[in-house]
Amino acid sequence: MAFCTTMLRPIVLILLGLMVLPGAAFAQKIDGTPRTVVMTAFGPEYAALEGAVVQPHSFAINGMTFVTGTLEGKPVVLMKSGVSVVNAAMTTQLVLDRFAVRRIVFSGIAGGVDPALAIGDVIVPEDWGQYLEASFARETPQGWRPPESFGEAPPNWRFIYPRGTTVARADRAPQRFFTIPADPALIALARKVVPGLALSACVDIGGQRQCLPRAPRVIVGGTGVTAGIYADNAEFRDYLHTAWHARVLDMESAAVIQVAYANDVPGIVFRSLSDLAGGDADANRMDTFMQLASANSAKVVRAYLAALPN
Repeated sequence: MAFCTTMLRPIVLILLGLMVLPGAAFAQKIDGTPRTVVMTAFGPEYAALEGAVVQPHSFAINGMTFVTGTLEGKPVVLMKSGVSVVNAAMTTQLVLDRFAVRRIVFSGIAGGVDPALAIGDVIVPEDWGQYLEASFARETPQGWRPPESFGEAPPNWRFIYPRGTTVARADRAPQRFFTIPADPALIALARKVVPGLALSACVDIGGQRQCLPRAPRVIVGGTGVTAGIYADNAEFRDYLHTAWHARVLDMESAAVIQVAYANDVPGIVFRSLSDLAGGDADANRMDTFMQLASANSAKVVRAYLAALPN
């Protein structure tokens, strides 16, 4: 019996090591400085902020680049989430696991849903919903029949019935959300410091200058919505505005806010309109105004960072 125990002990220790060490390695923080995560989705949004980071230091994790330094005097980690909801959720959790995160501030472009908004405007929604977390209803002679229903859900669009997302957090029971709030304190600060900022109205494209018909504005409040869809459909745009009271749509923000909520980390999103998600008069304008919108969002985010407490 003693012989067996002696022989088995190294094997047990090795197996325990294989189970424990990878998890411990993944959970290890890269540095202990409390930082604001400045998150973007893709290249143009990232480029609008990258050059302003002071004393940048890059880290490569799971094929992603994370840049630490200071921005407007605040310790930050600048990153790209990647486009769409799964990438955004995955990389948000990754940065929370590997850095000491105080808050998340997202800067990017989006499609306008509220007819009162125009290309170039920057919107800071109070809450975010995932409009394709839904049930697809069965068609019957009596009309659409969804497999389930929720009294507090936004109205359906044809066969698409919103069902919300159930999210857990350590300090409270799982809850079904149709929209998840951005951090109220961060929104309150935005109301104080960003309205009235002067934004760009013109962009140079191929040697030609194109200008918007009016100066863009910064608006704080309302609802944003997210799905893994590049939306460019006027009818569906009208539905989102009417049923969800949405002002803007994109492909990442609701996922970021959900992960921030689940980890009890404050989060806020700034989005500048590059197009009208199907409401454009002729064709989608994202390719034309993507750079301008990225720069406008970055300008507002930098002013906001400057006002954040240390």
